[in-house]
Parts: sequence; C-alpha cells; structure tokens
Amino acid sequence: MSRTTRAVLGAIAFTGVLGWASVLAQQPERMNVRGTIEKVDAGGMTVKSREGQDLVVKFADNLTVRGLVKVSLSDVKPGSYIGVSAMPQSDGTERAMHIHIFPEAMRGTGEGYRPFDVRPGSTMTNAAVDSMVVGTQGQVVTVKYKDGEKKFVVPADAPIVAYAPGTRDELKAGAKIMIFNAVKQPDGTLQAAAVSVGRDGLTPPM
Repeated sequence: MSRTTRAVLGAIAFTGVLGWASVLAQQPERMNVRGTIEKVDAGGMTVKSREGQDLVVKFADNLTVRGLVKVSLSDVKPGSYIGVSAMPQSDGTERAMHIHIFPEAMRGTGEGYRPFDVRPGSTMTNAAVDSMVVGTQGQVVTVKYKDGEKKFVVPADAPIVAYAPGTRDELKAGAKIMIFNAVKQPDGTLQAAAVSVGRDGLTPPM
C-alpha cells in the first residue's frame, strides 16, 4: 500500500470518527423523573422531583398516561412480561426491589438487562418469567430475555405493581409519577411521551 493510499484511508477514517462523534453530540439528553405533581396545565406540569428539584415537564402531542396499581406476587405468572429493579448479590442472583407487570400490548418493551438509577448499583431487567420457586430467602423468579436469563430473590416486602390504561385526568396535583426517558429541551424543560401515575396514593416503586 502506497503512502498516498494510506494517507487517503486515514483521512477517510478520521472523517468517519468525526461524523460519528457529531451524531452522538446531536442525540438528545434523557433522564428518568420520579416525583410529585405540583401543578398541571394544558401543555404540561410542574413536578417536585425525588431529589427536590422543581421540573417543568411538557407533554408530547401523543402523550400516553398509564396507571400503576398495587397487586401481589401471585399475579406474576410464568410467561408474564415483567420489569424488575434489583441489587446484584454475591452469589450471582439479584435481590428484587420491585416488580412491575406489563400488559400484553407492551410485551418486548425495553427487553434485556441494564444498569438502573433507582438506587446506586441497581439494575433493571425487562423479560418474560420462565419459572417461580420458593427459596430460603423468598420467592425465586427466573426470567429469560433474548441475550440470557436472570434469577431474582423476591422478598416479601418488595412492591408489586401492574400497569393499567390511564387518562390525563389522573395527572393532578399531589399524584406520584414516574417518567422514563424524559427528553431535555434547549430551554431546560423536559418533554414526556409517557407518564406513569400511581393510583390510590401509590408511589411508583421503579
């Protein structure tokens, strides 16, 4: 390969790196929002976050509202599609902090295992339940997803919730909400495509 060819290829590679960096720089910043609604208007709401911040959240035109209702572990069945926030344990299992049950229409949402921000070091796994057995420390739930499987020890006090169809009328002052992946706007506000709201005073545990 000639020196000229190497120089041309190097320039092309460098241009590709710059292009990819530009694409990454253009990706909007996202954040999860947990908190209490303080006020609502036609286009959005003000939320007091779990961390004590006052956040202005604008509603996307196609906003989806989902209710969260308290259920029990007996509502989790083999084949159920669930989300589990958990803390990794030294034996390779994970200790569940909460489980939420997706409706069938949301099967496949966010499938897989990843770090989560509900607590430092926590994880989130969205997957289908493979089996449930009683262990020495609680119920053991095994889930499978496209890249693997995980075992969760579910203590008796872990909150179990399920999604239910909701309406904007549920977004009112005092309601506890959770927003995944709110998009930060140039003016410092956030935009939400979906809001999960706890019913009957429930604080979304995820």
